[in-house]
Amino acid sequence: MFVLLQNAETAGKAAEQVGEQVEQAPIVVRLVNHYLGEWAYNFEMKYTYPKWKWFLAKFGSTPEAAFGVYTPENAIPWYTVMFVIACILSIVVIWILKGQLSEDKPGAGQQTLELGVLAVRGLLEDIIGPHGLQYFPIVMTFAVLILISNLMGFFPLFVTPTSATSVTFALGLSSFLYYNWIGIRENGLIGHLKHFAGPIWYVAWLIFPIELVSNLIRPFSLGIRLFGNMFADEKVLGTVTHLAPPWTLFSFPNLLVPPLMALSLFVCFVQTFVFILLSQLYLSEVSHPPHDSHAEHDHAEDESEEFMVPVLT
Repeated sequence: MFVLLQNAETAGKAAEQVGEQVEQAPIVVRLVNHYLGEWAYNFEMKYTYPKWKWFLAKFGSTPEAAFGVYTPENAIPWYTVMFVIACILSIVVIWILKGQLSEDKPGAGQQTLELGVLAVRGLLEDIIGPHGLQYFPIVMTFAVLILISNLMGFFPLFVTPTSATSVTFALGLSSFLYYNWIGIRENGLIGHLKHFAGPIWYVAWLIFPIELVSNLIRPFSLGIRLFGNMFADEKVLGTVTHLAPPWTLFSFPNLLVPPLMALSLFVCFVQTFVFILLSQLYLSEVSHPPHDSHAEHDHAEDESEEFMVPVLT
């Protein structure tokens, strides 16, 4: 009887937490779950829930303990909704900034977009080499998507999707899979694994496992770094304004919001830069210039021009 009462109490608390989360969720998330939550809930119960239940049972856990109570009201998590919105906003922002492309009289939006394009192109050439411009579409996509996601928290009705580990780990895993795929494509599977062993054969037995583990934790390091900084930005202001209510609720925001907003804006750009910088460094480890005339220094400028057209159009 005591066990049943304890389980009922736990279920009641979980239901209350779900209700609070639903009430605190942005209105956009609530609207999405209102119209699509029932379908998503039925899909999860039929396909994903049984698999998670079987897998987590091996570790003595349950899907509810890992992901929370399953209900139609929270079937589509807030970070999923916000990340989809970030993807849509990225396309819209680029389309608006691009405007009417003009060589003679470029607008402010076109100049802003070109500044970002040239900055990322310069990094690719400096870190990977002229042949690295072939990776520009992927790297620039990461840059725009992460920057838009970071900046969403500045606007009403939105929450920063990169303040959720599910989003940041997905981005880190995407970068990890991409540069490893590039390494396998260019060097073959055996050649890609060989670079973990280092250039000295008699210490390869020691270097290989260290480099392999270091490579495998990269998606987690990328995700944790981005999540930690963006999550901290949102929590600092909330913590400061609740130090001594009601006084800090009115006085602190007026005094601290401008400098904190400026700092948050700086962090948004820095974290975007760090993510794409590390992704380019990882690409530089596995990508090598082709062994032909285009790889020579004399033809580096020509190779840059070769990638200019698909990048800027």
